[in-house]
Amino acid sequence: MAISNELLSSTLFSIRDGEVDELYQRVAFLDFAKKLGGIEKEDGGIKIQRPLAVSTHSSITSLATGYEPVSLAVGDILAPALYDWSDFVAPIVITKKEELENSGEKAIVKIVEARMRNVMGMLRREINRQIVAGNSTVLTTLGTLNGVPATTTTGFLEQGTPVAANQTNTVGGLARSLVPDGGGLFNRIFDAGALFGTNGMTGMHRITAETSARAPMGEVKLVLCSEAGYANYRRSLFAQERFVDEKTLNGGNMSIAFGNASVVQDVFMPDATINGAGLAATMYFINFDGIKLVMHSAGDLAVSAFEHIPGTTARSAQIYWKGQLIADNLASCALLFNGEVF
Repeated sequence: MAISNELLSSTLFSIRDGEVDELYQRVAFLDFAKKLGGIEKEDGGIKIQRPLAVSTHSSITSLATGYEPVSLAVGDILAPALYDWSDFVAPIVITKKEELENSGEKAIVKIVEARMRNVMGMLRREINRQIVAGNSTVLTTLGTLNGVPATTTTGFLEQGTPVAANQTNTVGGLARSLVPDGGGLFNRIFDAGALFGTNGMTGMHRITAETSARAPMGEVKLVLCSEAGYANYRRSLFAQERFVDEKTLNGGNMSIAFGNASVVQDVFMPDATINGAGLAATMYFINFDGIKLVMHSAGDLAVSAFEHIPGTTARSAQIYWKGQLIADNLASCALLFNGEVF
């Protein structure tokens, strides 16, 4: 008996939530963003708009006698940071030939399940690669944390000192120089000088102090490391190493702590091959009140029903994603770079 589109579709729908949860858990940035409020949902719109304060609303009047006139000169303090949505889709296809060669409903369902898991794994790798390193060849419209390469003009975490002359990437179409440092578009940085054993811990403490002093809300909750950076940090800790709670470990990410932040490694952190000599991104310090992933409420890896493909013997379903990485305050986030060597 031929297996119906409805049965194949219900199979996808039934395993979709579990597959999405696993996808999030296997990607450190997505896992912690989901746990710590770093993911927001929106219902629509042509663009994502985030209002940023670019000036002061009013001026202060000093009172000597109390009879001085109060200045009522005010101005609009907000400028909209605008982000284009990133949309992508990946199909799950099964042909009539495959159905006939794999007799029985269970065999066909297992093929569909395996292909869905394969597609989810591909999406996981590419989403993570683009967010962390910015070098995906297919998800090029999705934003990235990596602001180091000369080829990017929009990556969030730059290696230059936090002034307009040295951090020039735009944020949501806004020049960083438009917003005073108090407005929060200059990320903090530390150059470990290829001597993590000498400078690394000092840099981590300095970054924590600088981001904490400039964070309007929250604090750094995730330190995303390269494999070398993670190993160097663990080597620096020795007997002082401590692990975070069991729930985090069960999420699939081996995690140790720095202050109140979890320290997790990611294989896609951009090394010198990607960023250039002396510019390897060793650690991202992320405050999820400053950097968020916005997703469409109906486009978070949404699965469509199976349909026959006209002119072929195949039928397919689609996995659709619509979202974007956005920055509300980069002064509360930081980059430690050039720390791959202990």
